Amino acid sequence: MTSESATDLRPPIERLETVLGHVFRDRRLLEEALQHASFANERDGVVSNDRLEFLGDAVVGLVVGQLLFSANPGWDEGALTRALHGIVDRRGLSQLARRLGVGVHLRLGSTERQSSGHEKDSILADAMEALMGAMFLDAGLDPVRALIEREFAAELVAGAMPVDRDPKTRFQELVMERHGEFPTYTLEGDSGLDGDEARFTVRAVVQGVSLASGTGRTKRAAEFVAALYALTRMESESVADGERGE
Repeated sequence: MTSESATDLRPPIERLETVLGHVFRDRRLLEEALQHASFANERDGVVSNDRLEFLGDAVVGLVVGQLLFSANPGWDEGALTRALHGIVDRRGLSQLARRLGVGVHLRLGSTERQSSGHEKDSILADAMEALMGAMFLDAGLDPVRALIEREFAAELVAGAMPVDRDPKTRFQELVMERHGEFPTYTLEGDSGLDGDEARFTVRAVVQGVSLASGTGRTKRAAEFVAALYALTRMESESVADGERGE
C-alpha cells in the first residue's frame, strides 16, 4: 500500500467543485479526471484521465470556437483559428488549472509526485481538459461554457485582438503559400506507455519529403513540435536562399 493510498492528503474535493462551478452528480467522473496515467499504472483496475482528456479537448474546442464565432462576426477563419489556439493551448489551460488550484487535487504516481508533477504544464493542461470532459459527460455543455466564459472573459469579448499565430499554424500557412497544399503528419512511433512524455513520434511531410520530426505525450503535441522544427528549417533555408541571391 502506498503512502497516498493509506492517507489521502488532498484537500476536500468539494473545493474543486466550487471553483469549477459544478457539483458532480457522478463523483466517479471527477475522480477519474484527476487520475494521471502514472497513478493508474501503479494500481490494478484504476483508470487514468487519458480518455476524458481526449473528450475534453474536443469539448473545449467546440465551446471556445462557438463563443469566438458569435462574438466576432467580422473575423475570418485565420483570426478565429489563432484566437482559438491562443486560448486552448497548453499554456492557457495550464494557467487556468493553476488559477483553480487543480494541482493539489491530482493523483500522481510516485515518480511524478517526487518530481513535482502537480506543477508541470503538461500534466495540468491535460487534467484541465479531462475535467471539462468529465463536466460534459455529467451535465452537458452548459457548465463547461459557463466556466470558459468566466475564466476567459477578456479573450472572448467582442473585438478582442486575435493572438499571434502559433508555429504549427504559421508552418501550415507557409506550406500552402509555397506549394498550394497543407503538410501532412505521419506517425513514426508509439511507445504504448501511458504518461510517456515522448510516447509519440511524428514526421512533418511536405510533398512526400520529410522536413522534421517531433515527439510528445500526445499525437497533437508531437505534431506541434514537428511543425516548429519544420518551420524553423524552412525559414532558415529562405534566409540562406536570399543571401545567395544577393
